[in-house]
Amino acid sequence: MDTSQNTQDEIPYEDYCQTTGPNDAGMITQQFLAFNTVITLQAFGQPDQVLSAFEKARAQCRIYERLFSRTLAHSDIARINNAHGAPVAISNETADLIEAALYYCQQSDGLFDITIGKASALWDFHEGVVAPQDALSEALSHVNWRAVHVEHTEQGARAYLDDPCAALDLGGIAKGWMADRLTELLEGEGLCDFIVNLGGNVVVRGKKPDGQLWRVGLQDPFDKTGIVGGIVLADSSAVTSGTYERSFVRNGTTYHHILDPKTGYPVDTDAAGVTVITKNSLDAEGYSTTLLALGIKRGLAFAQDHPEIINVFFVDQNKHIESLR
Repeated sequence: MDTSQNTQDEIPYEDYCQTTGPNDAGMITQQFLAFNTVITLQAFGQPDQVLSAFEKARAQCRIYERLFSRTLAHSDIARINNAHGAPVAISNETADLIEAALYYCQQSDGLFDITIGKASALWDFHEGVVAPQDALSEALSHVNWRAVHVEHTEQGARAYLDDPCAALDLGGIAKGWMADRLTELLEGEGLCDFIVNLGGNVVVRGKKPDGQLWRVGLQDPFDKTGIVGGIVLADSSAVTSGTYERSFVRNGTTYHHILDPKTGYPVDTDAAGVTVITKNSLDAEGYSTTLLALGIKRGLAFAQDHPEIINVFFVDQNKHIESLR
């Protein structure tokens, strides 16, 4: 598919990019904005090689954002949502992402559902807007991940929705898919020791120059600048999901952005945050929302039944940590 039409969509703060280093240890850091998220790339290596790889990774992020964004008018996802059920030609990357997302919908038994787009659009967690009940009830009638179809033909991939009023929202899984692709890109550019961080979605490769493994913090659910513990990672991914990420209080009730596809309201869970450890970032991202929604007891049982989950760390309302191992 020719994706050149997507280049006409402007991405907010697309030109922002900040590079620092090498520091005393030899690490180079680059930060930029994509997917409404601060992307941080850190690596050890020859500066020219590292910066060249970072530039290619940043360019790839722009391609992915123009394909997967729900809000950019010419993205594959926006065109599917506006096609009223008609088949839409999409890129192979979008097809792969949707098919991967449907797998995690199935694994979660619908606790994770990429057709929640109409319902989630009724909430505004930045402005503190509660979704109107009547509109929410109508939107929920269009939530059904089983009604999403991807086809592969000689002409390329295409997707369509059985329900012309349904809408896809891949925000709950796209970063995991992209983190894995960026990791492959950096490895293909010859980098061995690096971190990819897509706003709490972390992939690590290699080690520090002194031989130590990478260490990431467990986010404090009640303090965005604080941590409640640390995790050592070896060639793996850690993805954190929490009710603290986007929330507001209205009339004494706290509303967070992890929505129940059956009610359209925030899920009722005893977990304030969860960090999932897997080999690839897609698995960690794909399961993180489900684990948070299940709560601590059922979430630990779910993780036990899925061997691709290396470990999971739940943080409860009292900042107590419970893990699988």
